[in-house]
Amino acid sequence: MALKATVFKAEIQISDMDRHYYASHDLTIARHPSETDERMMLRILAFAMNASDDLSFTKGLSSDDEPELWEKNLTDEIELWIELGLPDEKRIRKAAGRSKKIVLYTYGGNAADIWWDQSQSKFDRFKNLTVININEKSSKELTNLTDRTMQLQCTIQDNQVWLGNDTHNIEITPAVLTSS
Repeated sequence: MALKATVFKAEIQISDMDRHYYASHDLTIARHPSETDERMMLRILAFAMNASDDLSFTKGLSSDDEPELWEKNLTDEIELWIELGLPDEKRIRKAAGRSKKIVLYTYGGNAADIWWDQSQSKFDRFKNLTVININEKSSKELTNLTDRTMQLQCTIQDNQVWLGNDTHNIEITPAVLTSS
């Protein structure tokens, strides 16, 4: 029998002073059986850092044709494609052809650093790609916020992100490796 996704609910209040975006979002997140708490919380972080009324979670790990999150316009064109992890060039090339902008969040400490050193020259040709690295300490700390029902607050200012709940507050400094 196949394992089913675990459903998490998150209410997240976002104050993004860099983009002048202030809103509250009720999120339903399906965590694939093979997905870790760390990766799921990174998806929530990616949502918060790019939040809009049209941004939504996709099938993610369950589909090869979809990113983790995307923002589509009224004509169903992909405006923003958000990817997590250390994808190969083929996946980014496909995303570049299907969307106006791609944001890739890498994580994993030393493995992410090695991947970027090997991949950077291949990705330079994608003019609509932004790559952001979340350091290992921050990504691991995000698991402290994991709960089946979460109430989170996110504040973004001067490229600093504070994500927390009533008991934990995590300061994250995303490192922009390349920007479109």
